[in-house]
Amino acid sequence: MSDIIFHHYPPSPVAEKVRVGLGIKQLNWHSVTIPRVPPKPMLMPLTGGYRRTPVMQIGADIYCDSQCILRELQNRYPQPSYYSGDNSGVLWSLSRWSDGSMFELCFKIILSIAEPGMPAEFIQDRGRLYLGSDWDFAKVRDELPHLIAQLWAQLGWVEQQLASGKQFLMGEHASMADSLVYYLIWFLRGRWSEGPEFLNQFPALIAWEQRVKAIGHGTATEMSAEQALNIAKAAQPVTPEYVDANDPLKLKVGMQISIVADEDSGEQPVTGTLRFADRESIALLYNHQQVGTVCINFPRVGYRISKQ
Repeated sequence: MSDIIFHHYPPSPVAEKVRVGLGIKQLNWHSVTIPRVPPKPMLMPLTGGYRRTPVMQIGADIYCDSQCILRELQNRYPQPSYYSGDNSGVLWSLSRWSDGSMFELCFKIILSIAEPGMPAEFIQDRGRLYLGSDWDFAKVRDELPHLIAQLWAQLGWVEQQLASGKQFLMGEHASMADSLVYYLIWFLRGRWSEGPEFLNQFPALIAWEQRVKAIGHGTATEMSAEQALNIAKAAQPVTPEYVDANDPLKLKVGMQISIVADEDSGEQPVTGTLRFADRESIALLYNHQQVGTVCINFPRVGYRISKQ
C-alpha cells in the first residue's frame, strides 16, 4: 500500500514538474492516466471533488497540488534531496514565482495563441480555471508583445544563474529548483510554435534543459484507475492526527472544514473532517462509497480554509 500512484496526463506541464521530481529521486511509480477536463469520475472519489492535475496517491493518503506532492516525496524519500544545502525555504519561495507569475505568463502566451485551433471545452475550462470569471483570450492576444517581453526578462534571470557554468540551478546536482523551472521551459518548447526559436537566445539555459531532460522520470508502470480506487479502499490513511498549537485559524482535529484554491477559479471546495494541520500542510478525512475513507492533503499556501 506504500507504492506511489500518480494520477496525471502526459501533456500536463504541472505533472511534468513532478515527473522530473520523481526522476531526481529515481523512484518507481504507477501511472494512472486521467482526463484533461472534468468530469473525472475515477479521480474525484479520491479527491473529494478536487479536479486539478496532478494528484498523488499512496494507499489511502491523497496529495493534491504539486507543492504538496513534492514536499511529501521529500519527506518519504529524503535522499537524494530536493534541497541543495540549507536552502529549503529559498526553494519553496522560488516555487511561488515559478508556479505563480511565471506560469501565468507562459499560460497566457501559449493558450492565447493556440485558442483558435483548440477544443472549445478545453479553452473554456482553462480560461475560467487560471484567468478567472472574466477571462478573455482575445484581450490577452492584444498584450502579447508585453507578455513576451516580461518572459524574455525573467528567463534572462535563469540564464544568468547558469552562465557561470553550473550544471544545475543550485550547483552540481539537480534539486527541486530544476523541476520548478524546467517544466515551464518544457511547456514553452512543446506548446508554443515560436518557443524553440525564442529559447535559442539563452544558450546556457538550453544546455541545462538537456541535462534535466536526461534525468528522466524514474521508472513508471501503467495502472488502471479501477486498481487505484481498489487500493485506496483496501487501505487506511496513515496521516497522523495533529494541529499546530499556534495555528492562526484556531483549527482543531475533528472540525468540519472546506478547502479551495485561493483564487477566482470557479472550483468547488473539498469538505471533510480535519485530520492534520501544520504551517505547511493541511489534511482532511473524506468518505466515498467507491474508496471508503481517504485522507486528502493540501498545501496551506495558495488555499483558503473555512470552518463549516
